[in-house]
Amino acid sequence: MIRKHLLATLMAAAAAPAFAAVSADEAAKLKTTLTPLGAEKAANKDGSIPAWTGGLTKAPAGYKSGDPRPDPFPDEKPLLSINAKNMDQHADKLTDGVKALMKKYPDFAINVYPTHRSAAAPQWVYDNTFKNATRAKLADGGHGTENAYGGTPFPLPKDGYEVFQNHRLAWTGTYIQAPVRVWVVTGDGARMMASGGTQSFRKQYYDPEGSLEKFDGYYQLGKFVVSEPGSKAGEAILAHDNLNGTNPRGLWQYLVGQRRVRKAPSVAYDTPDSVTSGIGLFDEAFNLFGPIDKHELKLVGKKEIYIPYNNNKAASAKVADLVKPKTLNPALVRWELHRVWEVEATLAAGKRHVVPKRKYYIDEDSWQIILFDGWDAKGELWRTNYTLTLVAPDIPAVVGNMVWGGYDLQTGAYYLNMASNELPGQYKPVAPISRSFFSPEELANEGTR
Repeated sequence: MIRKHLLATLMAAAAAPAFAAVSADEAAKLKTTLTPLGAEKAANKDGSIPAWTGGLTKAPAGYKSGDPRPDPFPDEKPLLSINAKNMDQHADKLTDGVKALMKKYPDFAINVYPTHRSAAAPQWVYDNTFKNATRAKLADGGHGTENAYGGTPFPLPKDGYEVFQNHRLAWTGTYIQAPVRVWVVTGDGARMMASGGTQSFRKQYYDPEGSLEKFDGYYQLGKFVVSEPGSKAGEAILAHDNLNGTNPRGLWQYLVGQRRVRKAPSVAYDTPDSVTSGIGLFDEAFNLFGPIDKHELKLVGKKEIYIPYNNNKAASAKVADLVKPKTLNPALVRWELHRVWEVEATLAAGKRHVVPKRKYYIDEDSWQIILFDGWDAKGELWRTNYTLTLVAPDIPAVVGNMVWGGYDLQTGAYYLNMASNELPGQYKPVAPISRSFFSPEELANEGTR
């Protein structure tokens, strides 16, 4: 009995996330063999993934903030195109979800372009990342972070929990606003706009005027206010996301019919996402939204796969050209070969979730989830999600929290969320947005104007 108890204890310890920061010697790699955010600086063996040389940090001549960002590589042609006929030749570089789309839709293909490691961040973000490497620790059973501020918390990750915290705290700017629309396509190919409005972010974790000592734990405040269609105009969702899972996460909705603001604890986990007409789930929003403590995370390792990347062309395309029946138009979506971290999420004991298993693929350069797949309770592949990644050298950043969406492989429906296509502006850094702008009281005031 003692031996069995000891074995169970050792097994539990092995499965639990680590909580220690890395040594100074390990952190020193961020100034030699690794990029300032922790990716491998060198090219891969055959040079198909080039060395990182600083990313894209200069906006093109004549660019005005808020305008659609031009394609930084307009003259490049695809190196190859992969579809159902030749996917077996490239199977080791394709996710299960991408292969499933190819099998389901013979016309679906991915066009692979030369790889560009365009991800970048300001120097102060790099400096804070170096500090975080030796001070940041996981908290709340791996679902929170402490002693981190203003940079990637775990640039040398030891487990899947640290990789997920890196995604949550990925650099995409500080104060941001964007006009957006959400497009859904039904299984029979009909396209419609589910909602449109303004998305605003106050990413307090990345306030250059802040500090670890002043930081209150709420790393991001976000608000989506709906202005179209008319039947939904005035609706809004407000979120206050905390760095640590044990601290209260604030979620509110304003419903026009009720003319009041109410707390919205159901805007989480596997609740169908009303913004996407229920095709997506709330914890799939932005590729990861809210707690994921119903799953255990396993770091599978790093691999080279084809992922959507540098998709400024798609982000500026006409909606009718991009959002086609069955899938996004393959001719407008750019794919590149990149190194990614693979994290597998499996349902924790005693928990319930309609997607008990997922596989996530996180870009090593930007620390953002680019693709993930989900399986149902029968073990059948059900969902595959993506972000097209917008490169914004004016910030500078590779942005994965815009132009994202998901496919339901069983019904054939899919959606494109946070898309600014054909709208007068795009993901735009703005002057500091006050904290009061993200208060439930202000949400109520907006609804009564």
